[in-house]
Amino acid sequence: MYKKKPFFIVFEGVEGCGKSFQSKKLFKNLKKKRVSTILTREPGGTKSSELIRNLILKDYFNKNNKEKFDKYTDTLLYLAARNEHIKNKIKPALLKKKVVICDRFTDSTLAYQVYGKKVDLNFINNIHKIILGNLKPNLVFILKVSKKSSMNRLKKRKSKNRYDNFPQSFYNKAQKSFLKLAKNKKNYFVLDSSLNNNSLEKKIFNIVNKYLFV
Repeated sequence: MYKKKPFFIVFEGVEGCGKSFQSKKLFKNLKKKRVSTILTREPGGTKSSELIRNLILKDYFNKNNKEKFDKYTDTLLYLAARNEHIKNKIKPALLKKKVVICDRFTDSTLAYQVYGKKVDLNFINNIHKIILGNLKPNLVFILKVSKKSSMNRLKKRKSKNRYDNFPQSFYNKAQKSFLKLAKNKKNYFVLDSSLNNNSLEKKIFNIVNKYLFV
């Protein structure tokens, strides 16, 4: 039986791993079960956070490298968007005992900014202590994807953002980082999403069921 309770689910992975697709599928499946659920994303999720997201994406397409944001400015913008998102969407929803599904969260910052761009970890941790408080995901799905599947999906995308244009070596490094972050954590599930078929959707739903319907 489902007992209404706050529950925070995060999907992580590199571009083309299918996390947005699977998070939408899970959202629909929980809605069918009449579970009060919201689906959101990072960076973004609120009006102010989406404005910051646009600023970050716009900067990436700036052709003049001298005018580009420094990596710390870039990181601070992500964290500013997260602060707005947590305060105005995630925490209020959890207080109402809703299930929150988020497409990307803190692990993306660690994989991309810390491991990928070599931003100082303590710099991020100190800000996270303030903006996160005691907020932690109850469940994290890391979707692991083959290079071939990821590339095929990215090619099919009609609108691309900054992360769809990174070199393959960057994605390889980021994926290794996600797998490293998931190591020895009981609430982390690493699933192969190279096929991104119905069986993956069912697998995710079954895992969530075990946690929610107790």
